[in-house]
Amino acid sequence: MTSDAADAWKQWHEHRMETVSGPYGPLALTGTHWLEDYPDGHLPDIPGVWVLDGEVDADAGPVVLTARTADGLTLDGEPFTGSVRLGADTGPVGAARVGLGDRRLVVLVREGVWGVRDYDPGSAARRAFRGVEVTPYRPRWAVPGRFTPYGARRTVRVDTADGVERGLGLAGELAFRLDGLEVTLQVAVQSDGKLWAVFADSTSGDGSYRFRFLYPAAPDAEGRTTVDLNRAVLPPCAFADHFICPFPPPGNTLGLAIEAGERILRQTVR
Repeated sequence: MTSDAADAWKQWHEHRMETVSGPYGPLALTGTHWLEDYPDGHLPDIPGVWVLDGEVDADAGPVVLTARTADGLTLDGEPFTGSVRLGADTGPVGAARVGLGDRRLVVLVREGVWGVRDYDPGSAARRAFRGVEVTPYRPRWAVPGRFTPYGARRTVRVDTADGVERGLGLAGELAFRLDGLEVTLQVAVQSDGKLWAVFADSTSGDGSYRFRFLYPAAPDAEGRTTVDLNRAVLPPCAFADHFICPFPPPGNTLGLAIEAGERILRQTVR
């Protein structure tokens, strides 16, 4: 069983590295631009005019993009001129509606604030990437856990990587034992049923990134799942400064050393 688990972890890790280093992985993000900061509609290094229009119907988004032929933008893979209303892109980055050559311009919204993210497969960070320092699989870091949902979804205000305080939705608590100690994390539930924990530990900022993410499998009907800290991962903001990752909510900074999973980026050459 240990060998099978180690082999599965190795495959997971290899896939994870392919994903983060891919053309539209987190290393490709070169900018996040909030439209309210650019009332004239001109975003840094992005052609076209991007403005908000409050008159929105059920079939259109509030972002209005106006482009000329010289801008070189594409919409749904075709050259685009004129004006179009855009909502938030919800699929993979590569499927974003607006492009500029190989770049993808992703429309997003956070707490009612709209913005555009610029993903460039030729980014300096992607070219410089040398991998992630990761601890090899160890069975001791994979333990049974139990999820207990809250009576109602909770939202707590936490700092985020860009220095702005935002809401973090939490659905319940994940409890498990580690080295004989009872540990509890506040977690969210994703659309696919998987849990999501933002946590820090005594290695954070000293051997590991300042916080990490964990995605335990969807609990069964009795709340049982596996907490596999071998699969703790670096948040997107570890790869690019333009992400707005939430910091750990209250109670999710652990007083023990989680010497498992992804730790820090390997030294890059720029």
